[in-house]
Amino acid sequence: MHTDTERCVRAVRSKDARFDGWFFTAVLTTRIYCRPSCPVVPPKTRNMTFYPSAAACQQAGFRACKRCRPDTSPGSPEWNARADSVARAMRLIRDGVVDREGVPGLAARLGYSARQIERQLLAELGAGPLALARAQRAQTARILIETTELPMAQVAFAAGFSSIRTFNETVREVFALAPGDLRTRAARGPRTTAVPGVIALRLPYRAPLNPSNLFGHLAATAVPGVEEWRDGAYRRTLTLPYGHGVVALTPKPDHIACRLSLTDPRDLTRAISRCRWLLDLDADPVAVDAQLRTDPLLAPLVDGGPGRRVPRTVDGAEFAVRAVLGQQVSTAAARTHAARLVTAHGVPVDDPEGGLTHLFPTPQALADLDPETLALPRTRRTTLTTLVAALAEDRLRLDTDSDWERARAELSALPGFGPWTVESIAMRSLGDPDAFLPTDLGIRRAAERLGLRATPAALTARAADWRPWRAYAVQYLWTVDDHPINHLPA
Repeated sequence: MHTDTERCVRAVRSKDARFDGWFFTAVLTTRIYCRPSCPVVPPKTRNMTFYPSAAACQQAGFRACKRCRPDTSPGSPEWNARADSVARAMRLIRDGVVDREGVPGLAARLGYSARQIERQLLAELGAGPLALARAQRAQTARILIETTELPMAQVAFAAGFSSIRTFNETVREVFALAPGDLRTRAARGPRTTAVPGVIALRLPYRAPLNPSNLFGHLAATAVPGVEEWRDGAYRRTLTLPYGHGVVALTPKPDHIACRLSLTDPRDLTRAISRCRWLLDLDADPVAVDAQLRTDPLLAPLVDGGPGRRVPRTVDGAEFAVRAVLGQQVSTAAARTHAARLVTAHGVPVDDPEGGLTHLFPTPQALADLDPETLALPRTRRTTLTTLVAALAEDRLRLDTDSDWERARAELSALPGFGPWTVESIAMRSLGDPDAFLPTDLGIRRAAERLGLRATPAALTARAADWRPWRAYAVQYLWTVDDHPINHLPA
């Protein structure tokens, strides 16, 4: 979008927050870059230039605006709606892969050479993987500086910087303030009561956001010991590269309040990325709802509660296991099966608030699972153990960077994996916005109540007009049924 100057200028002049993250405005006279919704008086058109990413602005020598804080704007929705190499690379960078594995590790995951990835990212984003990762490190450092009392040396290494000197230089260059000045400036503003060991931050999103189905679904399907709904917040444990964590996510009118407790602060980037992915916070609800409203049967559902997101998962392998446990049983039964698995094979953790007890077991932890201990039909035991073996041996990968169609084909080849299970995993583990569940009982009931033919073939044909947002159409169709997944818990 950043190449459409006229459209960008209109967005800046109207301070349209819907375009935050789609592009960034760099002001040639002040050498500052902003998000489109920046509250300051817009500059003259001849002094504006536009970039597709914060990293490209920083690479061109612009520093972040202190008013609108463009480094904290929602991510571009484009990377969640595409499955090409650039989108997959952006999802991996957002997860901190470059910090942990370097550019060669990023390229190896994508199956390309480092030079090819560099060329593709430069062509589309105006910055290579190192510059994009550097911009993310700067943002992580700012969060740690402003929300914790960690010494600056610990902040530097936790944010992914290789040296304190590089950390100091980057923070000064990006924010035009020294790290100490950033902390002092944050201390002068409104502060919430600090809790030792807890990082509190705001997760931005594009309005509207309907929290009912999002948090209602997560709460209704929560696995005891791993997830819970408490005091208006969804809480769960996280398995992270350097340790584990506990997160509490609370819906607010203009942001999601996030409280993180981490055993290692180096996991902050990954934890934030996982939380944003879980809640689908980088979606563009205006574009999605506009497309779905073109169907006269869906339009009343959209108008009744616009801004529905697709509840995803913090771990693709975890959801795949839970999807198998949930085959042909009620939500309550699926939770019971998963809770038994967690108690027997999950790693115990300490939760200061006392409600969470375990991490969900990894495929490696389940590799030696005795199928006879499972209270499941024999065929489903085989399905589960086959899936676990494929995940543990890395023959099957279900993550944000996975190729959607390849993953579908690999899942379909496993015994016991029908269309419902495959598409559920595609929707919630892989994040495919066009995943569709024509065989789902809730979808078929909704179709009957709306006067549609409820056969899978007829539903698939009708859903052709909903593409590429069929996963969001599923969320609206589920609202026809009065199910707990559609309501925020009391």
